[in-house]
Amino acid sequence: MIRSINTLLVPIPTIRAHKLACTVMNEQVLVLVHIQTEDGYEGWGEATTIGGLSYADESPHSIKTNIDTYFTPLLLKEQPASAAKAMQLLNIHINGNRFAKCAIETALLDIEGKRLNLPISELIGGRVRDRIEVAWTLASGNTATDINEAKQMVAQNRHRIFKLKIGSRPILDDVAHVLAIKQALPNCRITVDVNQAWTELEAMKGISLLQNGGVDLIEQPVSMRNKSALKRLTEHFDVPIMADEVVQDPQNAFQLAADHCADVFAVKINQAGGLKAACLIGQMAHLAGVELYGGTMLEGPIGTAASAHVFSTYPSLRFDTELFGPLLLTEDVLTQPLDYQNFGLNVPTGAGLGIEVDSDKVYHYAKQAAAMLTTSSSLDYASNAYRETV
Repeated sequence: MIRSINTLLVPIPTIRAHKLACTVMNEQVLVLVHIQTEDGYEGWGEATTIGGLSYADESPHSIKTNIDTYFTPLLLKEQPASAAKAMQLLNIHINGNRFAKCAIETALLDIEGKRLNLPISELIGGRVRDRIEVAWTLASGNTATDINEAKQMVAQNRHRIFKLKIGSRPILDDVAHVLAIKQALPNCRITVDVNQAWTELEAMKGISLLQNGGVDLIEQPVSMRNKSALKRLTEHFDVPIMADEVVQDPQNAFQLAADHCADVFAVKINQAGGLKAACLIGQMAHLAGVELYGGTMLEGPIGTAASAHVFSTYPSLRFDTELFGPLLLTEDVLTQPLDYQNFGLNVPTGAGLGIEVDSDKVYHYAKQAAAMLTTSSSLDYASNAYRETV
């Protein structure tokens, strides 16, 4: 039986500014779920998103509020006997909230894996690879800085696949930035992520220039609401077009695959609504001839480990992954960091997630963050009260 469910907000600074078309990140707020059972097991899950509400319709604070207010009372009352029954219960009673559901499922699968002494990968289909290659995102916005950073990564055997975040500047400026980096790194794969910033006409112009310059993959160039434009771009260009934000739950992904709206799907466990849903999306894409890419919401090590278990089960992972989230953070919440080496990540082999969370550190950071938020709210209230009296 489930004894307790705690949801924690853990803000951690990034090692440098991370610039996207929609926002600039200087810290990542990890949303961690800690579930303990009456028979002494504990499991961890993560529901981290990017950039608050500037990126998606769930934010760290809304995720915590909804889990505390709706998920936790329901699960403690009904006491589902397995992760599968828990997800069925949540899907019946709670609409949407894919990130929150993913965190709950991850924590429960972590517990089931520990109880059975099996890695999560073996509970969700069985792994076919023990190591996954990991791309690094260059997102400083400065060409020289990005080139220097990439060359250091290659020299250190850390990364040889790079993603460039563009879309916040004029098209020709962004293209010049990308092609300068491509020319400086001729032996590296270069992906461009537009984060939905272009119209279809802008995408026609930008992708043509990028394709001619040898860029290897174009990610979500147009709005997720314009699936027809994505399909037209896919049919028009030779360079592979990857769907990202538009790939959500399995039903949505099925329609995208059936219509062949993209050459590649970026799959994210939180965006999919859970680990098993992400596995289902991968299977459907494979059957439809759509290639796969292991995406990230810039999760910390808990969500990254969970993602690695999922991607290790994919029959094909032609475009590799970008599970670099923990490497972007200044602090780790594990007692032993994830095993990054030789341009990739070794998938954990221990029971459950195969990681050990430093509970004391996590709860300490969460307590500090809550205290700072309370102090900040009190100061804002006092300031507003003062203004109302003058």
